[in-house]
Amino acid sequence: MITIKRTTSGSEDFEKLVVQLDKYLAILDGDDHAFYAQFNKSSLLKNAMVYYENNQPIAIGAYKEYDNDTVEMKRMFTLPEHRGKGIGFKILGELEKWAKEEGYTRAVLETGYLQKDAIHLYQKAGYEITENYGQYIGVENSVCMKKILK
Repeated sequence: MITIKRTTSGSEDFEKLVVQLDKYLAILDGDDHAFYAQFNKSSLLKNAMVYYENNQPIAIGAYKEYDNDTVEMKRMFTLPEHRGKGIGFKILGELEKWAKEEGYTRAVLETGYLQKDAIHLYQKAGYEITENYGQYIGVENSVCMKKILK
């Protein structure tokens, strides 16, 4: 049984998977992890999702407002043993749907240069690489992407 639940970053299940995500990113980001961690405070997210399989939380995603028309996708993560099944793609689609319901017309995101699977997922979902924005300007490890929400 599959369930995708809209929630906030205060959800216990969301928080459990954020811990796993942060451990994963600490390995990938290496010495740059502290820089990225400061922009990923999950306690501030009012639009979060948890993906459940047989009542077990196995994936998450969220967004926050970037500006009046744009959301920034955040905290996308699927447990390693569940990757390759299209779960991240489903969560991203549901997040975009939710953002459109709230009147947003664009989405941006940042991922790491070494996160090849994430980059592939976002490109598959219609995101295009763009110039680094905001706090990521000049950060060589960052790959920023954008999409018009239709």
